[in-house]
Amino acid sequence: MSEVYATRRMRLRERCNASGNAAALISRPANVRYLAGAAPRGAVLLLGNREDLLVCAGPPDDRPGQGRPDEKLRVHTLPRAGGDPAVTAAGLVADQGADSLAVEEHHVTVARHRALRSVAPRLRLADLGGAVEQLRVVKDEEEISCLRIGAEIADQALGELLESILVGRTERHLALELERRLVDHGADGPAFPTSVGTGPNSGRRGHRPTDRRVEEGDFLSVCLGATYRGYRCEIGRTFVIGTSPADWQVELFDLVFAAQRAGRESLTPGAAYRDVDRAARQVLDSAGYAERLPALTGHGVGLEIDEDPQLGPAAMGKLDACVPVTVEPGVHLPGRGGVRIDDTLVVRPEADGGPELLTITTKELLAL
Repeated sequence: MSEVYATRRMRLRERCNASGNAAALISRPANVRYLAGAAPRGAVLLLGNREDLLVCAGPPDDRPGQGRPDEKLRVHTLPRAGGDPAVTAAGLVADQGADSLAVEEHHVTVARHRALRSVAPRLRLADLGGAVEQLRVVKDEEEISCLRIGAEIADQALGELLESILVGRTERHLALELERRLVDHGADGPAFPTSVGTGPNSGRRGHRPTDRRVEEGDFLSVCLGATYRGYRCEIGRTFVIGTSPADWQVELFDLVFAAQRAGRESLTPGAAYRDVDRAARQVLDSAGYAERLPALTGHGVGLEIDEDPQLGPAAMGKLDACVPVTVEPGVHLPGRGGVRIDDTLVVRPEADGGPELLTITTKELLAL
């Protein structure tokens, strides 16, 4: 993997040099991990004009799932606690003779920006922008493999839950059990707080589990994800509790299923982000649910659960191959509940079989 990280840093350095910056300071944790192999708490990565350094406040964390720094990257640990690795890095790059430093202004606080200026007043501070995030959009096969394993873990945890008795258990209890099962099956942890919604809470995006208990006739919507070696995937499913769903439940489920399928089928290299959103959205819009739709149909995943690209009506850009995204339309009817179906897929060309579905738990309306 050392060659992979070195290549990533070289690509970023080329971008910096093209914009007239001799060095770059990476502070956003996911970006540090992408370029260095690990992101110890508070650490920053310095791409210097002489050498690259991972500057840490203390020894790197060697806990499982935290990653290990690239062995070809020198680790600089602050001599005493309480210092700011970013300020130390700015001083080091100034000592290297650099005249400019690109920083991630979207992640650097005003106070830290002032501290950087004070320690290296002769450095010209420039904005690196989202350069690293742009590099992260297209994944290599090793990254996709981590996402695939994470998806398998999430599928397994969800499948086991569906085999248990659900009636009478609270949303909070089910969410905690799912997160425990994720870890039991090898995940670093949940990719985000697990959402379980029952009855009138079902189908709500980002619903925080409550003490409401599962009842016969409820919709049960579940959204969870696993983190594996730092990479995060997502799956969402909706089921009905009991033996026979009501007509309105079948109708709503079939509609959301059709919208999700339309979105999945539009995932081809070269497809515009907004066209993927439109494919799913127009199915629900034509049925009269325009005002109840989420702002986005889906988003990228990787070292963070919500990355570029954003699949929304105003999104600019086109999909590339090897970009993992979610497709997650849903409809929630206040006071009644709703449906959400969410998959993680990897964009692939038709010659390679089309979009690769990572989350494979059935999308049928099962009666549990």
